[in-house]
Amino acid sequence: MLTFLPEPVRGVLASILVIINTLFWCLPLYVFAFLRFVGPAAAAPWCTRGAMNMAELWIDCNNLLLGLFTKLEIEVIGGGNLSPTNWYLIFCNHQTWADIVILQRVFNRKIPMQKFFIKQQLIYVPIIGIAWWALDFPIMQRYSKEFLHKHPELKGKDLEATRRSCEKFKLTPVSILNFLEGTRYTSAKHASQQSPYKNLLKPKGGGAALVINALGDKLDCILNVTLYYPDGVPGFFEFLCGHTERVTVVIEPLAVPVDTDQDQSEASITLKKDFRHWVNGIWEAKDQQLERLQIRPPGH
Repeated sequence: MLTFLPEPVRGVLASILVIINTLFWCLPLYVFAFLRFVGPAAAAPWCTRGAMNMAELWIDCNNLLLGLFTKLEIEVIGGGNLSPTNWYLIFCNHQTWADIVILQRVFNRKIPMQKFFIKQQLIYVPIIGIAWWALDFPIMQRYSKEFLHKHPELKGKDLEATRRSCEKFKLTPVSILNFLEGTRYTSAKHASQQSPYKNLLKPKGGGAALVINALGDKLDCILNVTLYYPDGVPGFFEFLCGHTERVTVVIEPLAVPVDTDQDQSEASITLKKDFRHWVNGIWEAKDQQLERLQIRPPGH
């Protein structure tokens, strides 16, 4: 344990070691990416599993490194019947980039490696862009209203590309992490949205609907996860410095909503009032849960 070091020193050292760890595990991951690119289509699932194994080892090492520099105590409530052979969709509130690290620490090797939607432009980010591609992260391609006005022939093509990306998830067990708010919570964003929730931004169900439609009966369960930082929400560097010592993670399994409509287009589930009402209900309950966690006495 190196927690005796000053917080800024811990943050710098942790940042450097996490970068080195990322570069180290990217090398074997690139091998699987190359084999997938040049090999036959039948080898793609094998290459994806190999890449996911490398990513899980990367997470293991990150967890060890963070343990050296932080005194993080994670209270996990629920989530007792998880399996790495199931398909999961994860709903979670989003407050800081540290959320992803917390979720990786809680779920690594208990469920399939978590993947989350990334914008198509991020594929071209040096080093990690190829890693995201090799790991089959779902690509979210969205055209602006102005762009579609000039190119109406492309309407719906962005959703189709995202849907094709999700189709790959049928090949191997997967966990799709979906921050329904679409962005990190801030007071300014909350005020701008005029959000009806005290502690959350408005949820967006489009990505969730795409995953549900693409996976169908492959999807075993939805994990509704609530993250709460009793000592205040940290910035990512603050987190690496060890500023955060307590986190509460509440895991609630939810049944996958069944769409009886024969039309499996986006409109058949994303735009249905009952689906939006279902998502809003989850968010109302999550907001109330955060309220209860805030008034809960320490240690309870």
